[in-house]
Amino acid sequence: METKNLYVLLILLLMSCSNAQNPVEELKESKPDEILIVYLSRTKNTKAVGEIIHENIGGDLVELELQNPYPENYRETVDQVSRELETGFLPPLKTKIENIEKYKVVFVGFPTWSMALPPPMKSFLKQYNLEGKTIIPFNTNAGYGVGSGFETVKELCPNSTVTEGYSTRGGVERDGILFVMEGDKAVAVKDEVQNWLQKIGIIQKK
Repeated sequence: METKNLYVLLILLLMSCSNAQNPVEELKESKPDEILIVYLSRTKNTKAVGEIIHENIGGDLVELELQNPYPENYRETVDQVSRELETGFLPPLKTKIENIEKYKVVFVGFPTWSMALPPPMKSFLKQYNLEGKTIIPFNTNAGYGVGSGFETVKELCPNSTVTEGYSTRGGVERDGILFVMEGDKAVAVKDEVQNWLQKIGIIQKK
């Protein structure tokens, strides 16, 4: 009897793992009014990627704004973010998402700050109930990659399905290189984003 119960439990666990690894079957059936694209963007590069996603799939495109915006000065912002990451402070958001329950798919876009998920995006993920939703992260960075950002999204959304994310190099504010999503770079990112959206299953391959 115990062996039979263990066998049943093993089958259920395997089914659960299979579902977790194939979350995108439902994405292709998502309607635009069930899709939310939320992004945080300082130099507008992440915003540009969010707009490309929006062009491909529709949905509601929303920028995260803070009640107390970060300083214009880059170094002051870096110091403030470092303190927030160290203390776990979550900056209050000015942005309010109405009827979050209506969305089945939530894209979350953010730059890499100190190789981590920016505190404002942590505020968003902790403030709203995203249980049962599909979370799709995207990122821009200064060339060092996404850091721990995607993993932190998974940690903060334990009851959601988190898909493979997309990341690309944006500006390097430290060096005075700000908006770069134009010209050949914009064309390349548009192609990459479309391929990624096809790969995760939210749009059909052409």
